[in-house]
Amino acid sequence: MDEDEVRVVAHRGGVANDGPSDVEEGDEESEEEVDEELEEDSEDDVRGRSSAALNGASRGQRGPAGDPTIIPWARQIGVDPQKMHVMQTSLFRMPEEEKALRALNQPQPRKRLLLTSNLSRKHSRDSEGEGLRADSRQRASFAHDIEPEPYRPSRKYARVDTSASAFAGHEGAYIDAGLALGRSFRVGWGPGTTLVHLGDLCGPNSASKSSANASTVKLTTIPLISGITAEASAHASRLLSHHLSNTQIEEDADGIPFAHPSSRLTFASFVTQFPSTDFSFEPALFRLGHALFDPIDFRLDDIPDVQVRHRLRAIRRKTELSKWLKTAVSSAMDADLRDQLDTTWDRTVFTLLSGYQVERACETAADGGNVKLASLVAQCPGDAEFRADLQDQLDIWRRERIDAHISEDTRKVYALLAGVTDTLKGSGGSGVEECADIDLARGLDWKRAFGLQLWYGSPMDAPIAQVFEAYDALWKEGLSSVAPPVPWYAERADGTDSMWKLPSKAQHPDVLYSLIKLFADPACNLSAVLSSFSFSPSPADYRLPWHLYILLSRCLRTRDLADRDTSVRRDEDDGVEGHSPSADLLANSYASQLEQLGMIQEAAFVLLHVEGSAGRAKVIKELLTRSASKLDDWVTRGLVGSLKIPVAWINEAKAVHALDGGNVYEAYELYLAAGLYDAAHDIAVLELAPDAVIRQDLLLLRELFEVFDGRPVNGWNDRGQVFLDYAHALTRLPQLRERLVQTNGTLDADETIELDHLSRSVPKLVSILPDVLPDRSDVRHTAAAAEMTTQLVRHLDQIRPLAIAQAQVRTPFFGDATRVRNIHSTMYERFLRTIEVA
Repeated sequence: MDEDEVRVVAHRGGVANDGPSDVEEGDEESEEEVDEELEEDSEDDVRGRSSAALNGASRGQRGPAGDPTIIPWARQIGVDPQKMHVMQTSLFRMPEEEKALRALNQPQPRKRLLLTSNLSRKHSRDSEGEGLRADSRQRASFAHDIEPEPYRPSRKYARVDTSASAFAGHEGAYIDAGLALGRSFRVGWGPGTTLVHLGDLCGPNSASKSSANASTVKLTTIPLISGITAEASAHASRLLSHHLSNTQIEEDADGIPFAHPSSRLTFASFVTQFPSTDFSFEPALFRLGHALFDPIDFRLDDIPDVQVRHRLRAIRRKTELSKWLKTAVSSAMDADLRDQLDTTWDRTVFTLLSGYQVERACETAADGGNVKLASLVAQCPGDAEFRADLQDQLDIWRRERIDAHISEDTRKVYALLAGVTDTLKGSGGSGVEECADIDLARGLDWKRAFGLQLWYGSPMDAPIAQVFEAYDALWKEGLSSVAPPVPWYAERADGTDSMWKLPSKAQHPDVLYSLIKLFADPACNLSAVLSSFSFSPSPADYRLPWHLYILLSRCLRTRDLADRDTSVRRDEDDGVEGHSPSADLLANSYASQLEQLGMIQEAAFVLLHVEGSAGRAKVIKELLTRSASKLDDWVTRGLVGSLKIPVAWINEAKAVHALDGGNVYEAYELYLAAGLYDAAHDIAVLELAPDAVIRQDLLLLRELFEVFDGRPVNGWNDRGQVFLDYAHALTRLPQLRERLVQTNGTLDADETIELDHLSRSVPKLVSILPDVLPDRSDVRHTAAAAEMTTQLVRHLDQIRPLAIAQAQVRTPFFGDATRVRNIHSTMYERFLRTIEVA
């Protein structure tokens, strides 16, 4: 009956029994009692753990059904079977819980993706977009949601730590440079934009001219500037010197020096750095900035009406722009006049008007015998009525086909005076009366084409934005022969002779055009203006873009870069909103350019404008480290005095350079001067101390390590302190031995305490020496550790011969004689103890 009861419990646990279940009436009654008790237990929230365990136990003890030789487990241990039944049921889970847990533990079926049949490779790559993709699925209605496909991240390469790399420890394999530079297979940059690489530099579609050789490391200097290096250095030095004179350098909240450009730094201040007769691109850029963005006192404060003041200010700005443009196009206009020495007077008049030389054009027309046209030119640009009258005259000529008998250049002059700047319609016709349309801007550079819109195509009070939009629409639509705003170097005949592949002309417009756009379009930001190709044919020349950014963003507060974080104000006094990665990138790019020119102080000054404190300190330290060989006294004084670079940074860079050159002691002193005690401590322990130990120079050991005493040095007690203790032990042990000889083995109390302390400390020193000098590939470490062990053991044995043996020191630096002596000392000590006991 007990066996049947156990079988019922197993059935309640949800486990099917293999044999038949013959339950008697008494069993049914007991089962009902059990059910009642189980209900009471369930009301008390008593839950079990697993019916599977019960099933296993009952099955293992029960054996085959009906076997009288099998005694139930409850009866065997002397427990009431009914009570055991209740206990087992209350301690293990109910069938409902077990069923739910089984459902949770069952593995979920993986979702199958419908694969496309047009995979291009056998082994596709997810990162390239050719991996497994699911076909588009449809849902029956909007009430049924489609479950998203599981996220499958692209395969990424994991970076392996240096210690786990297969190339660790092979940095000195000079025969196989590929193995020695295993962590640097990628192309790397060295000092002065030196490119370190294996093999030849070539494009993806070009073939290498030489065979690959993993043992050949090549150094290639990538030019960052166009033109002559001396001229580039002079231009950069001129602008940076003026910039430095108007910049305050002070420490920020983190103690890192930071450059604050003064508000006195304007475009006008940079214009003064160039001769007034210099009409090249660079001074023209700063003169345009002065005309558009510099604060100019127009003396309009006395006018009470605000709108009138704004309108007059806009007209005055337009006048300043007109003056600049007239000067900027004068060289191109004079070049055309030199090429037209034998041309007609009307062509000369048009050429002069394209440069807004109204007075000279009037004189030329008068000298050509056309006094009426000269009187019209004298009224240029004229008011609306004047332009309307001339437009009516042009319309009459076209309707009556008189324009076919008027020269093309004369018609162009009349068209300009009438305000026509794009295309002058002809009367058509054929034969003698044939008259074609004329594009007035044909053959003119973009600045003069823009000047036609500024001087003749718009009213005098039209804003600059309206003039810019008119020109912008003409060259972008391509409906006329208006020249696009190509950079200055693309307008030259030799503009294609460049070491770089230049982009299309319209892709990177002239920065002069971009500045006008920046003024005319309030939505334009600096990020759309500071392309290096807009300034020079070099894609890495960021000299002028950086100065332009400093002026417009940091000094004049006119525009800023697009990625500036304006949500957080970084400094109320500085006024820079948030952080801009593009600004830091500009500074780093320009500093690299200066570093290649050998201008270390100037590069450090540019890096002082990096906005993040941590990033600023990092890039300046890296610059100093790369240029440590050039940090002579003159450069150091400039860095520390003018730029307020911490001396510790310079000493750290010099220390790295000295250590790389094998000047270990110099590097040690420089690290100390820089306050980098951990680095100096490492050099002293691993490089200098072994030599001093081998030379038995205890005075040098003290000088090396006494400077660290009391300073926060990592591992001082287990490394540097060991050498001081070694020097102290080798100094005091001979003195104490001599004292024992002099006093016939009697020492005073202090000397006795000191000797006892040395007897305990010297064995500890001997035991930790293998960890202090761990490099077994360096023979100096092995020799120094053996020398220190020998000296300590020898001097201690002369006073306390049993101290080493009693301490049971185990070290690989014990010699055979020392081991034998320790054995003799141990045996002798045991012998003495035996005598004392007897």
